[in-house]
Amino acid sequence: MYLIIMIPHNLKHSLLGGTQRALVLLLCLASFLVSCQKEQFFPQASGRPYEVLVVLDEKTWEAPAGRALFDILDTDVPCLPQSERSFHITQIEPKDFSANFTIFRNIIQVNIDKTQFSRTGMRFTRNKYAMDQIVLAINSPSLEDFRQFCIDHKQEVIDFLTRSEMNRLIKELEQKYSKVTFDLAWQIFTCRFHAPKELTSYKKGEQFFWTSNNTASGLENIVMYSYPYEGPETFNKEYMVAKRDSVMKVNLPGEKPGMYMKTDSLCTIIKPINVHNSYAMEMRGLWYMENDAMGGPFVSHSRVDTETNRVVVVEGFVYAPEKMKRGLIRRLEGSLYTLQLPQEQYSLIDTGLEEEKGQKTSEPASKGGKTD
Repeated sequence: MYLIIMIPHNLKHSLLGGTQRALVLLLCLASFLVSCQKEQFFPQASGRPYEVLVVLDEKTWEAPAGRALFDILDTDVPCLPQSERSFHITQIEPKDFSANFTIFRNIIQVNIDKTQFSRTGMRFTRNKYAMDQIVLAINSPSLEDFRQFCIDHKQEVIDFLTRSEMNRLIKELEQKYSKVTFDLAWQIFTCRFHAPKELTSYKKGEQFFWTSNNTASGLENIVMYSYPYEGPETFNKEYMVAKRDSVMKVNLPGEKPGMYMKTDSLCTIIKPINVHNSYAMEMRGLWYMENDAMGGPFVSHSRVDTETNRVVVVEGFVYAPEKMKRGLIRRLEGSLYTLQLPQEQYSLIDTGLEEEKGQKTSEPASKGGKTD
């Protein structure tokens, strides 16, 4: 916020003494402070990534309709070595939705009213009660319609909340990123790429680089490599797994001969996605070290650089046997979306839902809540 003091031209030339000038400045400042008091304070959203507040009465929350929503949020993150739920869930009664809770970063508000809604639908609003906040409203005429909607649109809700969190990360990475990783991506592939700033250790190879935070706990890694595009078969699972294994064996061997990284193909899934309005193939699964006890989750994006007719792969993988891995792998996954091929325009991830342009709102204060 800036303070701009405008002094009339004729008054400015008539003020000769320092005391008079100081008096004018004080009067202007007092007027400015009074106007500021009239403005509503709008806080920054708070909470941890992937934390969701559900505003729904207790009776409905424990009924089949509420359990259908709970089952969405309680879904395991795919392709992790152990069970980890997609979101941390807090539920409160609508009457308890207070200033203590309105600043949550992710809020789901459920409205059941047959007089207002003829069918079930969902829309979201940005910055409704706090800055950098997402509020998802699900409106339905009945509990049964709401329950069925949750069953039918389960993946849409998961994707929306996950992509919204990753978009927050992408914005953060615009300002704070690993210069080491950025420089390697530019020097080797002429691509722009923002990885978490902690990734400063690196190794280079032929059309390959690896960067890492190189820590004893929560090891985070990024690799980037390329190979010729050979047609549609380039993007089938068997081909992608074989390429990954061959690249990792050469560039990331283990401590002893016969140790090298491999892909657990039985726990690997692929699906097409959209990145910067272009086609890409996502692959996620588990890796392990042949003849060693190491392993963990990975996720990669494979994309075609049409200027060079090559496939560019960027991947994040984690080794953290001592801790949960959801936050680590999702942090790396979000960074994959920052990769810009030559001549490519930057864009955030499409959340897949319609945005409702809402007004900033204030709520009465009270307390209460329940965490799952």
